[in-house]
Amino acid sequence: MTRVLLVEDDPQLVRALVLNLRARRYGVDAAPDGATGLRLAALRQPDVVLVDLGLPDMDGVDVIRTLRARTRVPILVLSARRASDEKVEALDAGADDYITKPFSMDELLARLRAAVRRTEAMPVAPETALVTTADFTVDLVAKKATRGGRDVRLTPTEWHLLEILVCNPGRLITQKQLLHEVWGASRTTKTNYLRVYMAQLRRKLESDPAHPRYLITEAGMGYRFEN
Repeated sequence: MTRVLLVEDDPQLVRALVLNLRARRYGVDAAPDGATGLRLAALRQPDVVLVDLGLPDMDGVDVIRTLRARTRVPILVLSARRASDEKVEALDAGADDYITKPFSMDELLARLRAAVRRTEAMPVAPETALVTTADFTVDLVAKKATRGGRDVRLTPTEWHLLEILVCNPGRLITQKQLLHEVWGASRTTKTNYLRVYMAQLRRKLESDPAHPRYLITEAGMGYRFEN
């Protein structure tokens, strides 16, 4: 059973989501504020977190940052905030997707399924299980990256993007392909998602993020991994 943590202070929305998710065999824990959400996240170890940004005790972005410092669990934002800079801030803090209220239950469930899929391992041939560069190493079986002998903390979305690129060395992966693979068919025009996450990957892996050696942008087209 996939366990969902819902951090949301609107009781009507909470009731609707809990009923719908449990009817579809999800396990659900609900928290009315950020502090309770963080406590439940540590206690229950959910498979995915849904978090509102307008919480009564703290901003949802702070909840995301705290969660992301502790875990790679997928985090989906549920928010009425529509401004592009607020969406980017939430994604930059470590959220994996952003769903604007009001939303349909079908859309939420599709995004939830996509988020869970991103945490599942892709089949990896033994000869390609370890990708080594001069600056970092990607272990496709263990699903982790290391740099300078230390593990690099990656979100599920960051990992999924990196995995797609390193599994296709030298090949241009178009923006549309990446968006479809990582976020689903409804997000194939959200190129700002890619800019945010590729910038984060470069900060974590490249020795000179402003002049990347491995994670290459093909302007207006997509991205390549070069080794």
